[in-house]
Amino acid sequence: MKDALKVYGPLAAIILVLLIVTMRLIAPPPPTQISFAAGGVDGQYYALAERYADALSDHGIEVEILETAGTVENFALLQSGDADVALLQGGLASESERETIQSLGGMFAEPFWIFVGQDSAAYDFGDLNDLVTAAGPEGSGTRAMTERLQAEWGGSGNALSPLSGSAAASALIAGEVDAAVFTASVNASYIQRLLRAESIRLIGVRRANGLSMRDAALAPVTLFEGVVDMDRNIPSNDVSLIAAIAQLGVREDLHPALQAVLLESAEPIHNVGTMITTGGTYPDPNQTDLALSSEARRYYKKGPTFLRRYFSFGWANFLERAWVFLIPLITLMIPRVQMAPPVYRWRIRRKIYVWYNDLHELERRGFDAGNDETRNKVLSDIQALQHEVGQVDVPVSYNDELYHLRSHINFVEALIARQAAQS
Repeated sequence: MKDALKVYGPLAAIILVLLIVTMRLIAPPPPTQISFAAGGVDGQYYALAERYADALSDHGIEVEILETAGTVENFALLQSGDADVALLQGGLASESERETIQSLGGMFAEPFWIFVGQDSAAYDFGDLNDLVTAAGPEGSGTRAMTERLQAEWGGSGNALSPLSGSAAASALIAGEVDAAVFTASVNASYIQRLLRAESIRLIGVRRANGLSMRDAALAPVTLFEGVVDMDRNIPSNDVSLIAAIAQLGVREDLHPALQAVLLESAEPIHNVGTMITTGGTYPDPNQTDLALSSEARRYYKKGPTFLRRYFSFGWANFLERAWVFLIPLITLMIPRVQMAPPVYRWRIRRKIYVWYNDLHELERRGFDAGNDETRNKVLSDIQALQHEVGQVDVPVSYNDELYHLRSHINFVEALIARQAAQS
């Protein structure tokens, strides 16, 4: 056991030291906490952020959800570094934001809804320029999209009301505003309310295809006849709409492993079908007006990494960071590990060879002894050697060599004793 420790102990110590050095040299692990800029607590963005938080918690990542006014504020939080991830309405990024914020792809389509009273003379978005329109507060995605489309149609935006959501829907039904616009899911309660209200009419966007060709973050969608309510045939005809593609935006320095796990979580959240899109449409790497991150491009092309398919997020990430150092470390250690068994065998056999040298010396002294006293001293030393050898513990595979030595010791002892009896 002592010999094994002397051989394998230093080897284990070297391996431990090298592993500690490797751990210090490998890239730092991804953070275990991120901040997610969403929207208002009663909005779709916030609800989706909660689903992401639940998914990421399974991987040991804590998500802090930030309540915001909407996309414009989300962009600002990403740029300032106060948020790591955000849901962003497509088509609203400025040049500076495109330079500092990256996308993980388009996640879902948000139709731009235009509602007016049934008796209104407005039949196109351009007809809203002189009407009081509920378009949401400053900083919201709906407000920014409205101002952008007004610019396309030559409007000024001076007649915009900050009302949004259910408040805007109620104001339109009550006649307090002339029109209301929303960037929201078809399943939003206030959208469903307005679609079913007999006093309200939905205006389509005839040039939705043209708008989508001018911006990759906009897409034409169709609300097909009867899809909302087959019994009441709502809507009564196909309605062409323009949709902003909501995308998952990240800071450009967000750890690639976090980007990958966000994309893993995005698939089950966003690949389901809706009234306006078929299942499997999203996530989509092409429907975004921000630069796709390099990790997102890799993920869409190859999917999860090889290690991630077989290990948990934490272990896969550690192995992916460590392999650059572990491979040369293993290569370096292989010859040293291979050397250990021969060294161990040499140490065991060296002891036996040393005892043979001692035995040979005792045999010579015994035959050269000129009197009984000297021979008795040699015999005493041989018996001490036999006792010493008998106390040695060696691996079973070396017992035959040990017992050969002991038999040889007995043989030499017998020779010297016989010589003493004959003299």
